[in-house]
Amino acid sequence: MRIDLHCHSTASDGTDTPAELVRNAAAAGLDVVALTDHDSTRGYADAIAALPHGLTLVTGAELSCRIDGISMHMLAYLFDPDEPALLAERELVRDDRVPRARGMVARLNELGVPVTWEQVARIAGDGSVGRPHVATALVELGVVPTVSDAFSQDWLSDGGRAYVAKHETDPFEAIRLVKAAGGVTVFAHPAASKRGRTVPESVIAELAAAGLDGIEVDHMDHDDDTRARLRGLAADLGLLVTGSSDYHGSRKTCVLGEFTTDPEVYGEITRRATGAFPVPGTGGA
Repeated sequence: MRIDLHCHSTASDGTDTPAELVRNAAAAGLDVVALTDHDSTRGYADAIAALPHGLTLVTGAELSCRIDGISMHMLAYLFDPDEPALLAERELVRDDRVPRARGMVARLNELGVPVTWEQVARIAGDGSVGRPHVATALVELGVVPTVSDAFSQDWLSDGGRAYVAKHETDPFEAIRLVKAAGGVTVFAHPAASKRGRTVPESVIAELAAAGLDGIEVDHMDHDDDTRARLRGLAADLGLLVTGSSDYHGSRKTCVLGEFTTDPEVYGEITRRATGAFPVPGTGGA
């Protein structure tokens, strides 16, 4: 089985619609794909309706979290999307995205970059607006060559010249909320240092003690030495190890199935989840 547990659609900051995502996942030879848009479950219905035979969909989300001033992302799988407390927290985070993006546009204007809110809104479309949309605007204007290059101290990385903070969930609270909604939690790309400061291993140990299920080890932002270190940490803490592409369509260079999750780990994730269940493809629309 080929299992990719971290993908984005136009419901957040990917460039594939949810339907295109699942069709492209099947074409890439995946057996299981997770839809993990940022703080959003809006893509579920369209993805399920288009799900091809032979492909299973894992519903999820990537939750925006922050601890001790450090931004981090928590992958949540197979939770009940209608559970009131977790739904309210996701809406709180999403509602803060627009004023935050407008603030980044204003800071870029102060730096002499002629980006407009209308440009960023056009790029975001119906998705939850975020830094990748602002980064895409910088690419369109020729300020940076790629979206990844916009995530630097010069521009949009944590603490960068145009960075603006938004509401983000305490990760311990995120674990509690996801567990209460019947879901499973995995710390996304925990050592992606090029994105900014990373959470210390001591904090990962505290998260594990609080119920964190796993860490995403095999990811494009982790080199071989980092992956080996994280595998050792996961073994010490009794955490599951996942691998994923973090696919965003054409917005990033990663491809579907670039990194994958072991079938035994996937099986354990599905065993632990009680809020929702993987959806087998029925042929799609």
